[in-house]
Amino acid sequence: MALHIIKLCVGCDTVEDLIDWHAAGEPWIMRTRMTPKRVEEVLDGGSLYRVFKGQVLCRQTILAIDTVGSGPAARCEVTLDPACVRTAPQPRRAFQGWRYLKPEDAPPDLAVGEGADMPPELARQLRELGAW
Repeated sequence: MALHIIKLCVGCDTVEDLIDWHAAGEPWIMRTRMTPKRVEEVLDGGSLYRVFKGQVLCRQTILAIDTVGSGPAARCEVTLDPACVRTAPQPRRAFQGWRYLKPEDAPPDLAVGEGADMPPELARQLRELGAW
């Protein structure tokens, strides 16, 4: 069973900002200080879920997890599929670093025409009103 990772997206306000931020054709690599202890579970189909301004809005499939360097200078590089899959917005409080996310706690993917193109603020308001 796949295990996911969730991380705040710092420096981007929207999924479009994140996509524009990465150069086309280059691998997407998330760098972090700590290497996950449960690498095998994460690599068994896990994704990186991104939190923008208190809302999970997208995910990317994790392709590889590598430790670079050694000793105190060691860092983790998580290679991601460049395709950003939009998810149903899910509120998430701020946290530091990354956290594991169980599949049953992950927001579902949005299909085209199911609100994937809806502005995040509008989607949040509709959820708060119970209309979505």
